[in-house]
Amino acid sequence: GALTPAALWQAVIEGRDLVTSAPDGYWGIDHSLILSNGKPGREKAVTDRGGYVSGFESQFDAARFDADQDLLAGLDPMFRWLLHSASEALREASPSRAERSRAGLVLGNLSYPTRSLDDLAAAVWSGGGRRFENRFCSGYPAHLTADLLGLAGEALTLDAACASSLYALRIACDRLNAGEADMMLAAATNHADDLFLHVGFTALQALSPRGQSRPFNRGADGLLPAHGAACVALQRLEDAVAEGRTIHGVIRGIGLSNDG
Repeated sequence: GALTPAALWQAVIEGRDLVTSAPDGYWGIDHSLILSNGKPGREKAVTDRGGYVSGFESQFDAARFDADQDLLAGLDPMFRWLLHSASEALREASPSRAERSRAGLVLGNLSYPTRSLDDLAAAVWSGGGRRFENRFCSGYPAHLTADLLGLAGEALTLDAACASSLYALRIACDRLNAGEADMMLAAATNHADDLFLHVGFTALQALSPRGQSRPFNRGADGLLPAHGAACVALQRLEDAVAEGRTIHGVIRGIGLSNDG
């Protein structure tokens, strides 16, 4: 429901609910065959509501990247989401070529199979052709993005379930504090197969039957999956001040937790 940080913030200010039912055809099967009318059941989902990306391709300019355009077009949308959000973070930070030589990327990626990987598997079984790069849905997005953006430092991916973005921030901070990098991108993305998530979390009795995500609320009854990507550019505070960069926030301390 939001293609820029400003649009997301405006939605928060206005109190708009961006959660919707999965678009028609998104699951590749009639939703009525999967929905269980609010009651958990085998191979069923208690709701089809979640957070979905729409309209992104109209905002994405693949031609500005020195890449095989057919490759970019054939990869899972997650690759383009990450490339776009990381390039936007870098555009605002405007690092020099020398700074990019000591810049890296840490990606928190919920590394369940994507729909593109499902399609690839189906094509292999049926003898059809697909982009085999989509089988690398976990680590490849970070490496491709780092390569196309000229980041010569470390590029890595981690999956710590719902804590993945927190881990990405922590690792990026550690690299900066240790002097191993002068700029780090901390990013997070999710484009796991939505049907897989809804059925799987229903089986775990973790999906909200009401289709509402209300953390810390007395009426909370589960989570909802959402798709998207985000990225922030991080520097040591003294470096950012010395270089006159816009500072949106300061991380004064960070801890880790993971119950996924």
